[in-house]
Amino acid sequence: MSRMLAPACALAAFVMMAAFVMMAATAGSALAQQSPPSASAAATPPYGPPITLEQAKRAMAAAELEAAKNSWQVAITILDSGGNMVMFHKVDNTQLASIGASEGKASTAIRFKRPSKALDDAIAAGGAGLRLLAVKDITPLEGGLPVVVDGKIIGAIGVSGALSSQDAQVAKAGADALGR
Repeated sequence: MSRMLAPACALAAFVMMAAFVMMAATAGSALAQQSPPSASAAATPPYGPPITLEQAKRAMAAAELEAAKNSWQVAITILDSGGNMVMFHKVDNTQLASIGASEGKASTAIRFKRPSKALDDAIAAGGAGLRLLAVKDITPLEGGLPVVVDGKIIGAIGVSGALSSQDAQVAKAGADALGR
């Protein structure tokens, strides 16, 4: 029996090694075909002073109004430029899982200086984007946005509880309230 097992193991190891070499070659050619990021994609706004309580109240009011207008039960988190919570509201009857998800989306947006949807898209595209799955404590779901005022990131807003695109719509209403 062991005489038959040794060749079978050797064959299995050879097949696995060949598959690994093929995967590595395919991944390498796929990466080589990707174009380098454009200068505008690489340039993200710098962090600025933390969002003030008054600014957070304006952003929260606009986000809550958008959610109420559409009857969406959501949780809304606003973080400052250091990633610290400034404000949190949960609409009545919002699922409890949305609490952590809204904070995670805001944290992801502030830490990566971009909408959380960018990470969602990168993972969905596969390939090199899958490496984001190794990053600790990210929430790569649409609904988190950096809050930018005067060209600087002063905080982030994260929304969860509706469809991801609806969460993003509520977050955008909040972030846009400070651009006026």
